[in-house]
Amino acid sequence: MSTAASGFSHLLRLSDDTGLFEHARYALVRREHGYCTDDVARGLVVVTREPRPAHRLTRLAECYLTFLTHAQDRSGAFRNRLSFDRRWSDQPGVGDWWGRAMWGLGTAAARNSAPWIRNEARLAFTLGAEQRSPHPRAMAFAGLGAAEVLRAIPDSTAAASLLTDAARAIGAPAESPSWPWPQPQLTYANAALAEVLIAAGELSDDGQQLAAGLRMLSWLCDVQTRDGRLSVVPAAGWRMDAPRSRYDQQPIEVAALADACATAARVTGDQVWQEKVRRSVAWFQGVNDADALMWDQATGGGYDGLTEHGPNLNQGAESTIALISTMQYARRLP
Repeated sequence: MSTAASGFSHLLRLSDDTGLFEHARYALVRREHGYCTDDVARGLVVVTREPRPAHRLTRLAECYLTFLTHAQDRSGAFRNRLSFDRRWSDQPGVGDWWGRAMWGLGTAAARNSAPWIRNEARLAFTLGAEQRSPHPRAMAFAGLGAAEVLRAIPDSTAAASLLTDAARAIGAPAESPSWPWPQPQLTYANAALAEVLIAAGELSDDGQQLAAGLRMLSWLCDVQTRDGRLSVVPAAGWRMDAPRSRYDQQPIEVAALADACATAARVTGDQVWQEKVRRSVAWFQGVNDADALMWDQATGGGYDGLTEHGPNLNQGAESTIALISTMQYARRLP
């Protein structure tokens, strides 16, 4: 595997001293689209996951954390969109960006190698944990951050309460073996929902909840595997009892599967989950429906999607972070 695939070169290209630009045309930043809390939070997750970060990654974590604390208001909600001239274009809220901010803050509070980053992230996480979102996916993302905090700080009542509420918002899997999913449609980052139930079951010693999350994840892996390779639910989603399109597949879906399967492997010790992580890695390396490499070897950027005509060659923040996140697991696989 090339070091470009596992490195941060394109993430650094997309970042400045304010934050992380959302979009790129091929490898070049599109400043007119500005920054968003969603992507900055995702960036904080992956730079924090590095066990021995280079100085430039610590500086990047500081930049991303500063962005998130600036986006947060006194109620714990977050703004999402900042223009290139540093003007917020929206009001604080608790949509997906709140959930992802909580995921980034929780990861930094638990894992970052710099104590000053951990301390500041914990303060912002605790404030944000006073909020709840009506959206299950936002709660799922926040639940992932809460699980990170609880693994490092088991007596965090704010994190425990948030994780419990996140699992409740997701709900229990359906009884039908053909569709054991809490909702009638798969949309985006689906595996995050299963991962939260797995984490909540693990951290509360609730075997039933853990089993429910593993059942959901096993089914999700099965329906997104074709001929031994990943073929993930496309951007348009897939509704129960409806035809399923093959394209446009998104890297975020592959990265979410890698995250959830890595968590399942750690919790259960079952090697079958590591094999499923390998399938996510392989998807980026060309073992996919188009037999196409899903990252740019020259820039290290992740391509924005897999279409019926091949990769979307734009290299935005979301897809690049999905690549980095998945390849972080590749380096740890036996």
